[in-house]
Amino acid sequence: MYGSSIINRLCANLVAQGLDALVTASPENFSYVNGIVVPSQPLMRWRHALTIVRSNGERTVIVVDMEHSTVAQSLPGVEIVPWGEFTDRPMEVLAAVLTDLGLDRGHVGMEMDYLPARDYLELAQLLPGVTWLPCEELLARQRQIKTPEEISLLRRLSRISDQSILDAYQAVAAGDSEMDIAAALTRGVFTLGAESFKLMIVATGERSQLPNVGPSERRLKNGDICRVEIFSMLNGYHAGVCRTAMVKSAPPEAERIWAHLHEAKLLVLDMARPGASTRNIYEAFIAHLDKIGLPAIKFIGHGIGLHLHEEPYLGMYDDQPLEPGMVLGVEPLVYETGYGFGMQNKDMILITEEGCELLSDVSDTEYLIRVD
Repeated sequence: MYGSSIINRLCANLVAQGLDALVTASPENFSYVNGIVVPSQPLMRWRHALTIVRSNGERTVIVVDMEHSTVAQSLPGVEIVPWGEFTDRPMEVLAAVLTDLGLDRGHVGMEMDYLPARDYLELAQLLPGVTWLPCEELLARQRQIKTPEEISLLRRLSRISDQSILDAYQAVAAGDSEMDIAAALTRGVFTLGAESFKLMIVATGERSQLPNVGPSERRLKNGDICRVEIFSMLNGYHAGVCRTAMVKSAPPEAERIWAHLHEAKLLVLDMARPGASTRNIYEAFIAHLDKIGLPAIKFIGHGIGLHLHEEPYLGMYDDQPLEPGMVLGVEPLVYETGYGFGMQNKDMILITEEGCELLSDVSDTEYLIRVD
């Protein structure tokens, strides 16, 4: 979500890194510095939407001609340079704009993890005097600390995801299908105000053991465990929430395992505060799982925002202190309980100055949700 604080922080980082400017190439970072989504950019990688951000804070945006009017309407006062989809080479347009800005011999950051190698090689040939430096880590690190506007948006999205899942469970009963859950969930996401969603997971009965599956024609039966997860979206941002339910009654061991996972959630929320080690939180979670012999997983949380997964990870391969302004998805889960079902509880949390705030605060997750 665009704001002066984002650009001001970015400019300070450019100066600190010795960069005269950077060029965003990915849909995520275009949204980050401009506050809008170019509709076709995430769908067609060759439809480049680029932003040149100079160390003085001035921006120039380069977009495909068919998106020009949409972007210009959303960014009044920003220089917009269109390129013709069937007549121009976007790297030639970018090179010309950088030259006009006096950056043809500058130090310029580029998202090396996104721009296709073919385009980078063309750009390097067009501008041999530019020193190109990777800037994806700079952007990723800055995006870890959310602005008040980003936090407000993610809080709203978290509640949309949470409420839409709860409403979907209440809209179905035994005999209905996973497709019926998906239909209610889709309707709820849009009715509550999201623009879109990603990664809808609807997994019931034996399918609840499968990590990332969409809805099927499988019908709900008494004693089923249901896992439903959704990432609602606004302005390119995501909020992922997962809730687990039982159909009429719980199968053997389900309520005992769920109570243990709920305790794990409370443990994570209690430990999530400024300065806390991400690895220590993960290790405490794994130790809690081990008390009743549940299998370990590689991480139990991650940053979230313009990507579904962002750093830091609460996991075995990362160790980073938490900081105020970080927004995380935390997900105590076990896919293979050994009893023919899997369980997951994913929440959105904000690291505050004092501890953490639960953003997905609609559902009471102490007990399994009941589907009649």
